[in-house]
Amino acid sequence: MIMDGNGRWAEKRQLRRTVGHLQGEEALFECIEGAIELGIPWLTVYGFSTENWKRP
Repeated sequence: MIMDGNGRWAEKRQLRRTVGHLQGEEALFECIEGAIELGIPWLTVYGFSTENWKRP
């Protein structure tokens, strides 16, 4: 899973970027819970890149 676009999602809705990140976190946990229910033993999650440190 690649978490991307949470900040843009919030900005489109005229919300603070942090709201988007909180919504992204909630969606991630829902996916994890679903995977557990389905018996999926492994998930790979990519949430941050060192390139993000260079962003404004």
